[in-house]
Amino acid sequence: MTYPSLYPLKLAPALHSKVWGGRKLATQLGKSLPTPEPYGESWELHDSCMVVNGRLRERSLRELLEAYGESLVGAGHDSAAGFPLLAKFIDARDWLSIQVHPDDNQARELEGEPRGKTEAWLVLATEPGAQLVIGVQPGTDRAQLAKSIRDGHLEALLVYADVQAGDVLYLPSGTIHALGPGILIYEIQQASDTTYRLYDWGRLGLDGQPRELHIEKGLRVANLESLPQVTHPQGELLVDGSYFRAWRHRLNGESLSLRTDGCFQALTCIAGEAHVHAPGQDSMRLRKGETGLVPACADSFTLQGSGNLIRACPA
Repeated sequence: MTYPSLYPLKLAPALHSKVWGGRKLATQLGKSLPTPEPYGESWELHDSCMVVNGRLRERSLRELLEAYGESLVGAGHDSAAGFPLLAKFIDARDWLSIQVHPDDNQARELEGEPRGKTEAWLVLATEPGAQLVIGVQPGTDRAQLAKSIRDGHLEALLVYADVQAGDVLYLPSGTIHALGPGILIYEIQQASDTTYRLYDWGRLGLDGQPRELHIEKGLRVANLESLPQVTHPQGELLVDGSYFRAWRHRLNGESLSLRTDGCFQALTCIAGEAHVHAPGQDSMRLRKGETGLVPACADSFTLQGSGNLIRACPA
């Protein structure tokens, strides 16, 4: 099959119902939720995302990755391993499970997966009293952690952090963490869905059954030595990590010119709307809650409009 030239790609989200989810993906981001169930996640950037604009409409990112390779994502990425980053909105009406993710080596060893999961949370909105779990009390050893989980008393060992809109939390693999009630976030992460659930507050899933725990693997990969810190960046740069970088751009009717530096740029509008232009390519409009991708082969691109965008790319 012959494919046309690449251009800024607008992507369709994939919505996921969750026992801890709510309805803010609709009320605050304009998503159309297909059923009355609680919805917790809107996957904005991932392998199975479908393009909804231009000549490549109805093609998935995975299909385009196989066809275009470095022209889409940039050099240094193995197309066989899939798209390197995943981005999503998360609406937490209730506590998410206490969980932990493996690093790259652990993911290969334990799951046969190509990568682990380091992630970052960009807090978009909170309700009064909103909190995160960022780890366990210093000095906790694995035996204590295992006993508290099996006895149903893990809450006593957890370290909580208050959060507000504009906060950022960078979560290296191995961090024990959980998102608390009343929080809407945008998450950037390595493209992995490997999660070890340590504790689920004693609740049942949407199917009426307890959700599976992964205590042994979780204990094996958990980092008990350090805690991440919640930050409140004032400038454009939000995250400068080992696997990805992220910025927030506030547009007030002006034009902002940016370079791709040879790797794709994921763009998500979190307020207002913006137009994305790349020289010699079709333009793309993003409204609040919508996501697009500028391919690596575009040397530069321009943002115009009145809105706020999150931009992310591989490090």
